[in-house]
Amino acid sequence: MARIAGVDLPKNKRIEIGLTYIYGIGRSTSNEILSQLDIHPDTKTDQLTEAEINSIRKAIDDKYKVEGELRSMVSMNIKRLMDLGAYRGLRHRRSLPVHGQRTSTNARTRKGPRRAAIKKKAAPGKK
Repeated sequence: MARIAGVDLPKNKRIEIGLTYIYGIGRSTSNEILSQLDIHPDTKTDQLTEAEINSIRKAIDDKYKVEGELRSMVSMNIKRLMDLGAYRGLRHRRSLPVHGQRTSTNARTRKGPRRAAIKKKAAPGKK
């Protein structure tokens, strides 16, 4: 089992797909890394040699921010926006959509489950 950047890559997948299990590496980055190292994208992850795994590991460490380093950078960027009082930071703080989406409908993922509206009782003597 190949372990790169602290992530165990799945055994029976193509290396092109297996690299995308690492946070910060998508399909295009994965293909870019493999083409630089002359590794065929159709190779299964369990068929890689130790030298190929080490070369992939070195290429990722040298050129890309992945996993914990990238996660901390993203969270620091969000924290910076919140501290500045920028509009995007206020949206993050209130757990609302950040990129201009509508919120009257279709924001349930970000806003959470609906809160039931409380009906007020009519005043005594009035109908």
